[in-house]
Parts: sequence; C-alpha cells; structure tokens
Amino acid sequence: MRICVIGLGQMGGNMALTLQAAGFDVAGSDLFESARQRLAKRGLPVIAPDELPPSDVYLLSLPTSAQVREVVETSPGLLGLAPKGSVIVDTSTSDPVISRELAAKVQAAGLEWLDAPVSGGPKGAATGKLGMLLGGEAATIECLAPMLEAMSARYTHVGGPGSGHVVKLANNYLCAAHLLTTAEAVAMAARAGVDPAACLAGLNSGSGRSAVSEVNFPEWILSGRFDSGFTTGLMRKDLRLARDAAKRLDMPPGLLDAVVEAWHADPEHLADGDDFNRIAGALLAAATPTEETAP
Repeated sequence: MRICVIGLGQMGGNMALTLQAAGFDVAGSDLFESARQRLAKRGLPVIAPDELPPSDVYLLSLPTSAQVREVVETSPGLLGLAPKGSVIVDTSTSDPVISRELAAKVQAAGLEWLDAPVSGGPKGAATGKLGMLLGGEAATIECLAPMLEAMSARYTHVGGPGSGHVVKLANNYLCAAHLLTTAEAVAMAARAGVDPAACLAGLNSGSGRSAVSEVNFPEWILSGRFDSGFTTGLMRKDLRLARDAAKRLDMPPGLLDAVVEAWHADPEHLADGDDFNRIAGALLAAATPTEETAP
C-alpha cells in the first residue's frame, strides 16, 4: 500500500513515521520546506506539493476545511491527480458540510473518500494509539484496515461521508465543556480546603469522571506542562464548527453557545497559540484561594 501523507505537522508527521515503521511505503509532503526537512532528517521520504507520486492512499492532516478543499480541488488538485480507485483520507477536524461536498466530487471522479478525524494527540500519532472516527463506505474501511490498525488503538465506523467529522465535533464540544466544568469543580473543592489532586482522585472514582479529569488534568494542567500539542485556536475553530452545524440542524438553544462564548471570552490572555488545556489552568488559578483566603 503506497501512502502519501499531506501535512507534516505534529500529527501528520508522526502518523507518517508510524506507518513507515509499520512497513508501509510512505512519502510525505507539506507546503512548508521546513516541515519537509524536519521529517526528512528522521528518515521519511519527502516531496514537494507539486511532485506528488501516484499513491493508493492520500492521507490529509491539515488545519482546516479550507486547506482540505484546496488540496483536493486545486493545489495540487487530487481530483485530477490521484489514480482511479485511490482513497482520500481526511484526518483533519473538518466542517462536515464541506466534507460531504468533497466526498461527492471525489466519488464522481472515480476515487474513494474516508473522513477519519483522530484523537490522542502527537503522542498517540507517534505510537499508533490514536482513536479514529470514520465516515465513509464499509468496503473502503475494510480495504484500509491494515493501515487503520497500524495507526490506531481503536477506530469506529459511525456512518457515511461526513459522519466522522460530525461525531468529532461532538467529541470536541464535550472535551471543551469538561475542561470548564472540571476546572470549576476542582476550584470549588480547593476553596473548601481540598487538595486538587485529592479532588481529582475522588472525581475519578465516581460518575463525574471524564478523559479530561483522568488524563488532561494530571498530565498537562496540574503538572503545569501545557504541552499537549493541541492549541486553543484549533479548539475555538472546532467549537465554531460545532455551533454552525447545530444551527444548520435547527437545534434548540443549549449549552453549546455558552461553551463557545466562554472559549472566546479572553483572547488577550488566552492566545490561539496557547495549549488548549490552559483555559482550565487559568480558571483554576483564578478561583483557587491564596494562603490568606483559604479556610
């Protein structure tokens, strides 16, 4: 299976190296020469965007739907470049409306489409332990099973084209909400004199636990590391996509709008380039009592 990975950031680069280590014929491409050079130094064959080789799979790892559309339609234009029967796999967190539009064009051109947004961060990409949400045809997934198994700890087929991106937006909405609510809960306990680590241990033994309380808080927030590899700007973008999707579906008002507003409320002190876990760190620091105010 010949795989061309387009987008060699922290996620795409690590996915490419993981697939190469698993024995696949992998080449990588990125608009930025610096990214290509960084991966070339780690032993990955790299090519310029205008020199993509014929491949069985084109694996996209890009920031937004706009870049996905550009790669598919115009630069380099996979619709005209990719061999018939090859598969375009979009691992980005994309707008499901655009994904479904592109999927129709891809299939009309004699190609196959799979949206496959991932979770697990750069570490999951580097170790082949990602979670993947798949939107596409079952036959396409069956053909790509060896590649998917090499990349992920678990992959879940959730429906047709675009469905993977719908569920990914739902997942990221919950993650964003959990960061806010868990920070508030831990801060409340801290004001009552409970150590944050002890509070988390209690939460994680009960029904209030989540991946945020079990992983994010000890790994990146209480440790003060804030180096998960996922930025506040990307989470803000995903939340806007989730809000837009809900509006298009005529969803009744709910908590989503409040979560979106909270994530956009402090752009000066929480920059788009900051690690996304910093929103919980900031809330916890603001609400945690000092020695003078502690009970």
